[in-house]
Amino acid sequence: MTLEEIRSKALEMAEPEFKKFEPIALANTKKVLEAFKECQVSDYHFTGTTGYGYNDVGREKLDEVFAYVFKGEKAIVRPHFVSGTHALATTLISLMGNGSKGTEFIYAVGAPYDTIQSVIGAAREVRGSLVEKGFTYTEVPLKDNTYDVEAIANAVNDNTRVVVIQRSPLSIADVKVIVDAVKAKNSKTICFVDNCYGEFTELQEPLEAGADIMAGSLIKNAGGGLAPTGGYIVGRENLVEDAAYQLTAPGLGDHMGSYAPGYRLFFQGLFMAPHVVLQALKGAVYTAAVGELLGYDVFPKVNADRYDLIQAINLKNGEEMEHFCVGMQAYSPVDAHVHPIPGDMPGYEDKIIMASGT
Repeated sequence: MTLEEIRSKALEMAEPEFKKFEPIALANTKKVLEAFKECQVSDYHFTGTTGYGYNDVGREKLDEVFAYVFKGEKAIVRPHFVSGTHALATTLISLMGNGSKGTEFIYAVGAPYDTIQSVIGAAREVRGSLVEKGFTYTEVPLKDNTYDVEAIANAVNDNTRVVVIQRSPLSIADVKVIVDAVKAKNSKTICFVDNCYGEFTELQEPLEAGADIMAGSLIKNAGGGLAPTGGYIVGRENLVEDAAYQLTAPGLGDHMGSYAPGYRLFFQGLFMAPHVVLQALKGAVYTAAVGELLGYDVFPKVNADRYDLIQAINLKNGEEMEHFCVGMQAYSPVDAHVHPIPGDMPGYEDKIIMASGT
């Protein structure tokens, strides 16, 4: 097949899936618009501040809008989070910090990704990790490549303070099944959802499925491709306040933190996010179709239900991975002349290669 034939066939395969995403994007756009209206966002909320950031109305309004959109009692949305992992680690450390030494936390959906493994410190020794601090870590393996609700329920006990649920690639219905199983075993256990890559892919979000708190990155879905940095935490008021104390200092929490460049891109990114997520989902399906036509194993398949933006292609070996990234970079709008190569990156055991011409 020629490239043009592959393109045409891939679009033909993907088109029925595109139509599934559009009503969800429209409903989520309506939800975000309603949040902006109900929270009375004005242009002066876009202005930055300096110094300590006391009474920063832009920061406070951004928190309010996120809490409204994601159905939480409280939110903290900050450019001071350097990544999604930072927001997740801040939340998890604050949740565990309120327990005694030896209190257990569980990852319910198999092993987390590399940077979170550093935060946990179970797979390898990491200075300052939760395991080094004396907390007990349990990991529930996947069964038949999905979560094992019976094993999750069996893992929860009277000493289980937190169960972490990685949203990708679960549906909101899946999250609810896990939360219900955990709460049935120990109603005091906190259900914490890593929501990275999952925002606006469905009509509901994890808090609506019974989760107590969730966190994510603004560099992914919720920032709409416009937020320059940052992350967010949304959930029960007392839990979010504890996370804010972990981010800044006890007694100060979310009352401080200036941002001189201003908040316009964060508000604008959130407003655009449902539409940008729609385009990303379409891109993922199209990528799956192209990969399949070229003879590669892809996950999810073209016609699979999708609850996040992730599209995996088994490129078989390192050399093919490098060729893929070089080609992707060459057709990007920024740094198209740059040749990416694998290298060491903080938080990862393996060498990492990225095509990032955006």
